[in-house]
Amino acid sequence: MPRRSIWKGSFVDAFLLRMKKKRDLLKNRKIWSRRSSISPEFVDCSVLIYNGKTPVRCKITEGKIGHKFGEFAFTMNKTSRTNKGKGRKG
Repeated sequence: MPRRSIWKGSFVDAFLLRMKKKRDLLKNRKIWSRRSSISPEFVDCSVLIYNGKTPVRCKITEGKIGHKFGEFAFTMNKTSRTNKGKGRKG
């Protein structure tokens, strides 16, 4: 997968750039920008990342720096339809 150019830097939404300066605003804050990169200023914060239906709580640790917020809020359920309810038996 192609990366973003180094000279451009990582993408962080302007809304999140303003919040980085005031760390107390990041506590339990809802984030809709799933495409923004996680920077070191977000470490040890608990944020709510919107997955399209409900916000998902995520604790930011050092291992998540450089990844996108959307990688930690899954948008689809992983349920299988095998052996559930009435169905064709064969």
